[in-house]
Amino acid sequence: MAQIGLSLEDLAGQNVLVTGATGLVGSMLVRRLLQDSGNGCHVYAMARNKEQGSRIFAEYNANPYFNFISQDITQPLSCSEDFHYIIHAASGASPNAFVSMPVEVIKANVLGAINLLDYGRNHHLRRFLLISSGEVYGESDVSVFTECDSGFVDTMSPRSCYPSSKRAAETLCASYSQEYGVDCVVARLCHTYGRDFLPTDNRAYAQFFRAALRGEDIVLKSKGDNYRSWIYVKDAVEAILIILLKGASSEAYNVADDSSNVTIRQFAETIANASGSRVVFELPDNDTSRQFSPIKRAVFDTTKIRQLGWTPKYNIQSAIAEIMKR
Repeated sequence: MAQIGLSLEDLAGQNVLVTGATGLVGSMLVRRLLQDSGNGCHVYAMARNKEQGSRIFAEYNANPYFNFISQDITQPLSCSEDFHYIIHAASGASPNAFVSMPVEVIKANVLGAINLLDYGRNHHLRRFLLISSGEVYGESDVSVFTECDSGFVDTMSPRSCYPSSKRAAETLCASYSQEYGVDCVVARLCHTYGRDFLPTDNRAYAQFFRAALRGEDIVLKSKGDNYRSWIYVKDAVEAILIILLKGASSEAYNVADDSSNVTIRQFAETIANASGSRVVFELPDNDTSRQFSPIKRAVFDTTKIRQLGWTPKYNIQSAIAEIMKR
């Protein structure tokens, strides 16, 4: 059952900033917000690469409700606009960055949150939404993660740059809320997939779709037996916006599709079946394996977000079918 169409009327006349706007989730958020631009919501898309942003959002260059801001989020903001709502989606989430640039990954999550929160509380911010990750749950023997769970993260592993800095960013939200009264909410996304990923994205889902769309074999670099919750980016964006508009202040919400809990191998095989490709295995060297998450099972409980009135529209089969037919 799909959720009732989400109305963004509450954002009428408001300035909404989306960081990480050229990424998979950020770009879909910008497009979704601009669908309702007739309500007068002004969308500010922020990313480092201006040329890339101009290309991705070329269709909106003449749209009076669209603005692009070129900004490195690890630096204090150089603009002067009032942002009434900030959605922080900027983060190095590609596994190769966890090995080659762990310091930069930490800076984007921690310094990025600090810079945005400091700017927002001095520029009429009404609500800050952090897009976090299920990796904050770490390793645990629980069968399903609720928002209250917390597992083990090896702080001495550079691979932990991502979950540790996401945890820190969440705590920054709670701290700014308590000390400065900033209204913050957190969306914890499970493994999110879609077609509009960047060429540099080497996450598993991107590698799978990239190969399938080219008519090539899908290469698995492990047994693919890690069990995950998955969600299509369109459903993820609707969930994020419902949390932005209806979520309780200083609360975190899991974002996942209960019907899309499968292993990485099963996910790859579903793409292969839809595209006529094959799944083949290629064991990695040690350098490549260091990128992989140590978490064997990451399944989300979605009771909390469903209480806000959200249910996903897509399952894995229908989402993959939509991606492959484009």
